Amino acid sequence: MKETSSIAFVPIYFLLTLLLSIPFLLFLSYCSSITTKNPERFSSETSLGLKIRPGYKTYESYIQRQLNKTLNLKLREIWRTRDWDRKIQVFTRFFGELKQKKLLSNDSKALSIGARMGQEVEALKRVGVSDSIGMDLVPSPPLVVEGDFHNQPFEDGTFDFEFSNVFDHALYPEKFVGEIERTMKPGGVCVLHVSVNKRADKYSANDLYSVEPLKKLFKRSNLVHVRTVDGFGLDTEVAFRKKKAI
Repeated sequence: MKETSSIAFVPIYFLLTLLLSIPFLLFLSYCSSITTKNPERFSSETSLGLKIRPGYKTYESYIQRQLNKTLNLKLREIWRTRDWDRKIQVFTRFFGELKQKKLLSNDSKALSIGARMGQEVEALKRVGVSDSIGMDLVPSPPLVVEGDFHNQPFEDGTFDFEFSNVFDHALYPEKFVGEIERTMKPGGVCVLHVSVNKRADKYSANDLYSVEPLKKLFKRSNLVHVRTVDGFGLDTEVAFRKKKAI
């Protein structure tokens, strides 16, 4: 009788062990699939000082969310009327100060990323940077062409200067910065206006808590300038210069 009991115990113990291990194996498989399918988002969510907001099941749902703001008729009317002159005045001051710091010149070929109706582009032209263009999901001719900042429609090394105040809208910050460094000439300057002291608007795709993550994202550039600004809800200006080829 004792021998029969011992033999029956072995398969029962084996079955219990197998059943208990299944949830753990499923968890490992789930984690592996997330990392493989979406490495950029996985790394961003776990990086210190930068967090991707949840809720986007597909890239298409993210784009649609951004278009909900860009195509909002009330907002577009405000951007082209009440906000037009006010924003141009503020951006003109910002760009004038960047010229004084030798980060921008009249000879710069400039791009404004996420330019909406084109206020930043108009401001660049008013301070003497005539070769300027904007890019947004929704074009606004003649100042703004259509483009996705995760995949800019420009050749490598096109611009001397790139400006953006929509970093918080990037679902994939690595791709956002990677495209800037790809399309910027060696020695070119990128200036970002970001918020680190308060959370951005409801359409933002990420939250930034310091400039340190930006320093890590700009792998081919050096940090050259940081200052506090009052830029329509954004509080920090950060400038990088792309390293020249050796």
